[in-house]
Amino acid sequence: MEVAKISSKGQITIPASVRRKLRLKSGDKIVIQEENGRFYFDNAALVAFTRVEQAFDGAASEAGFSSEEEMQEYMKEIRKEVRGY
Repeated sequence: MEVAKISSKGQITIPASVRRKLRLKSGDKIVIQEENGRFYFDNAALVAFTRVEQAFDGAASEAGFSSEEEMQEYMKEIRKEVRGY
């Protein structure tokens, strides 16, 4: 457990050990969520990435790709076409 003090402006300093665990650095944003009266915060960029990852889960197999390598080869071909090689 870590303790943080609230300033007169309502600001808190997140302890270094917590910042490391959340991979936060100066300028990063956090999301604050409430669940059953408790508040949780997390690295906003990581939350966004996880949501995008979940949204695309299964999309490759639905598109007919059976492996990551197969999809990468297809992407190489598309890049060649776009670049005109």
